[in-house]
Amino acid sequence: MISIKVPPLGESIVEATVSRWLKQEGDAVSAGETLVELETDKITVEVPALKAGILAARSRAEGDVVAVDDVLGQLDESGTASVSGVARAALSDPVTGGGPNDPVVGPTPTPTAMMMTSDPVTGGGPNDPVIGPTPTPTAMAAKIAPAAQRNADAAGIDAASVTGTGRGGVISKPDVVNAIAAGSGTPNPAPTPVPAAPARTGERETREKMTTRRKRIAENLLVAQHNTAHLTTFNEIDMSATTALRARIKDKVEKEHGVKLSFMPFFVKAATHALKAFPLVNAQIDGESIVYKHYVNMGIAVASEAGLVVPNVKDADTKGMLAISRDIANLAGKARSGKLAMDDLTGGTFTITNGGVFGSLISTPIINYPQVAILGLHKTQDRPVAIDGKVEIRPMMYVALSYDHRIIDGQQAVLFLVRIKELMEDPAAMLVD
Repeated sequence: MISIKVPPLGESIVEATVSRWLKQEGDAVSAGETLVELETDKITVEVPALKAGILAARSRAEGDVVAVDDVLGQLDESGTASVSGVARAALSDPVTGGGPNDPVVGPTPTPTAMMMTSDPVTGGGPNDPVIGPTPTPTAMAAKIAPAAQRNADAAGIDAASVTGTGRGGVISKPDVVNAIAAGSGTPNPAPTPVPAAPARTGERETREKMTTRRKRIAENLLVAQHNTAHLTTFNEIDMSATTALRARIKDKVEKEHGVKLSFMPFFVKAATHALKAFPLVNAQIDGESIVYKHYVNMGIAVASEAGLVVPNVKDADTKGMLAISRDIANLAGKARSGKLAMDDLTGGTFTITNGGVFGSLISTPIINYPQVAILGLHKTQDRPVAIDGKVEIRPMMYVALSYDHRIIDGQQAVLFLVRIKELMEDPAAMLVD
């Protein structure tokens, strides 16, 4: 037996929550195949099988909190046969572990087992090849990749009727996509109508345990509030020039470079220029010392189903607009699919959060401790403003800078935001490095 243990989880992370088991007890697995997913406060960790075998036991249930090196379950490497990987799982008999044409492998059967495995017609004994029944739907399901099954369910076809091209006949996601495009695949039978659930009587509250990530987010926010002299200053930006520039170049950029140009790269670029002008905003406090960072790892707050995460665009101050756009798109995709690595989430020096994508008009963001400042963006909204003595309708955005007053004075905070405003209202100035 091989113990399945919680692997090292990354810098300063000592525990995780068992998020999802991908294999059931008795399932055959191939080496490297993911057995279980663990959720930490920062990332989702996949725990693979070190060797091919059978998942003999699951020691921890979904929702359990585990620490590094805790045993999650047991893998029986002696449970494999000559057929490898997922194909072995598809052909195996759920009782004996052998394929339909393989000899029975295992301990010497008891007399009762000998009676059950002998053929009443041919008189074959327990050591003769056992002619097994057609694989059950459960056994067949083992040949279907989870992503393929989800696509098949969404399209209303029976994935088991699709021809698999993967190793050992495994049905992969592309197989299902091709079957859907070709109009093949057996439609799933219409589900039996389920009676409506009875109205709840008396249940006015429910209780749900916090996830590890949510607990850590809560703790980190309290640390930021308790350990900093937290203050916020505001300004507003006329987005007319940046909006016009983006509208003029976005189609060309996407066509020639494959990058969808959003407003965020403009703010990242403006922030890197402002941070160079006001280096204290990019610094950190270490005891009685101020640590100046002569680089900018720009944190971009991303809302995902699992909670808020802040991946970093590394060395953003050395990159152009296109490179920043690619990095942001890549990090956002990894965040929403739970594929962020620990390196993506560590080493940030300054953070930008954009509540405007959800419709927020104004807010006071909380510092991403141990950083000393965070820039909050909000919804761009047409408002009447006075321009050269005349009232005009302009696309305006409120911006907020929350900062640690222990090292950043109000004057520096206000001037930092003014510099952001100047650059966003004349974006050509910041495109010249």
